[in-house]
Amino acid sequence: MSGFAPAAQISAPATSVPGALGLSVLVLNRSFVAVHITNVRRAITLLFRELAEVVHIEEGQYAAYSLDTWRELSALQASFRTPDQDWVQAVGYELQAPRVIRLISCDRGPRQGLRFNRRNVFARDGNLCQYCGKHFPTSELSLDHVVPRSRGGNTSWENIVCACVACNVRKGGRTPQEARMQMIRLPVKPKRSPLLSVKLGNPKYQSWKSFVDTAYWLVDLR
Repeated sequence: MSGFAPAAQISAPATSVPGALGLSVLVLNRSFVAVHITNVRRAITLLFRELAEVVHIEEGQYAAYSLDTWRELSALQASFRTPDQDWVQAVGYELQAPRVIRLISCDRGPRQGLRFNRRNVFARDGNLCQYCGKHFPTSELSLDHVVPRSRGGNTSWENIVCACVACNVRKGGRTPQEARMQMIRLPVKPKRSPLLSVKLGNPKYQSWKSFVDTAYWLVDLR
């Protein structure tokens, strides 16, 4: 076993991106099928317990690393850091935050189904009010029934949109047509997790595309 500190003893140094331990990590099963998303802290714990290995793409080829060999690679790459990398501090050295790990003994498949919740609706709509088109933080957004519940509108992907408080109040218990409010786009049920789509648009997670870009599995991000 390496001298790596348990995840509870890891802290982000001044040279690390703040919150690196909370960044997302794609989890594959033993057959290299994406099944879950966790965070760096949990991923390091699994590596430390020898329950997982890091999957790293080098020049189009997959390479698997144990905690010890990933530590050695991190030491080699420490002097050639790129903006899309993140680092965490272990006892006496830094470790590059993994982006993808593989569970050595896990055969279960991905969770099917897409959760209908506020977080996924906000992600689907990109935190844009679907009436005025402005971007807002989640704390300043509400959910609006396109067809009001008082008119028989249901609570579903096809009838719920993000709306800022001002637009929601202006629309009230009317339909968009009655309120003379043009919608940015009609709401639809996503084919895959909206939060996953957001991650794939971030350069940090480009390596995920090798495992999920053409897949139709769905996960609930936590």
